[in-house]
Amino acid sequence: MLIKIGYDIEMAVNAPTTVLGALHVHPSRAHDLQAPEQFAVEPALAFTTYQDVFDNTIVRVDVPAGVGSVRFTNHAVVADPGVPDPVVPDARQHPLHELPLDVFRFLLPSRYCEVDSELMGFAWNQFGATPEGWARVQAIVDYTHQHIRFDYLQARANRTALEGWREGVGVCRDYAHLAVTLCRCMNIPARYVTGYLGDIGVPPVPCPMDFSAWFEVYLGGAWHTFDARHNARRIGRVVMARGRDATDVPIAMVFGWHQLNRFDVVTDELQDAPQALLASV
Repeated sequence: MLIKIGYDIEMAVNAPTTVLGALHVHPSRAHDLQAPEQFAVEPALAFTTYQDVFDNTIVRVDVPAGVGSVRFTNHAVVADPGVPDPVVPDARQHPLHELPLDVFRFLLPSRYCEVDSELMGFAWNQFGATPEGWARVQAIVDYTHQHIRFDYLQARANRTALEGWREGVGVCRDYAHLAVTLCRCMNIPARYVTGYLGDIGVPPVPCPMDFSAWFEVYLGGAWHTFDARHNARRIGRVVMARGRDATDVPIAMVFGWHQLNRFDVVTDELQDAPQALLASV
């Protein structure tokens, strides 16, 4: 399967500033790109990229005085197996002494995932009797999917997992934050993921396309994908960035006043696209 991905994001600024963004496909999917990503900045400002501590590719753009807006565009074609997220029901939960050192950071509290809160007691009361491993994670996903009501109009950039649990409303990042937090409360390492997820293999949703957020857990010596927003094994996920929570993977972090003027995302399956045309899609 071939998937066309990309975006067109424009924001107004009113002073010299710096923008950091997780705006590229994650290196773990770089081998699936059919040609280099066509990333561009308007006006034609210089930019640099670097790998952060989670191996995400981060773009840095220094915006000088006199630039009223900055625009980021990108497009690419990605090869994908075209199969749903794997299910590994016998993936076991590791006792703490078996966990690799670099996995422990995904058990700790983070900016949006307050493991050290009343969610700890709730998690053990709610899920303590469930079987460890895959079944326990699925129970957490089922609960989160049912507990939070999806509402774009209720999106809020500073909502934490605890607040999402109390308010019972949010968007995909809120589902991911709550599920990540509940998993960590149960000593299951969990990390936040953002990327492309189109309506592939499912009925299209009558909403503008957006980036999506899901999460991964460490079971049976490997990381596995779960999605509390959709609570379904989906086709065509393309990871852009991973981290402890949304703090680590901002699509665009602007250090100063800014206003979003345009936000268009594309994630479409290409049907019978001639190979010669792929690089220009």
